[in-house]
Amino acid sequence: MKYRIAIWASAGFLVAGCWGLYFARASNFMPIGLIVNTLIRLTCPVVNAAPYLVSLSLYSILVANAATYALVGLIVEMLRQRLNHSS
Repeated sequence: MKYRIAIWASAGFLVAGCWGLYFARASNFMPIGLIVNTLIRLTCPVVNAAPYLVSLSLYSILVANAATYALVGLIVEMLRQRLNHSS
């Protein structure tokens, strides 16, 4: 179970890293589209809290997203184990 949660956390880290690379390469003159905005809000939940925080560095976003995915992974794995034991 530890390895699966580590995989969840790694996935969260990679997702935030890919978004960081995307926005580093994106042009400042082109507005962010609705689809991209929706995808980043779904896959990187710390962005939803960003207006309430003073400033977030890329490193803090990477760590926060990895921790969020690890928490979701923990919940999913606990539910998965519970469902397997009940069958």
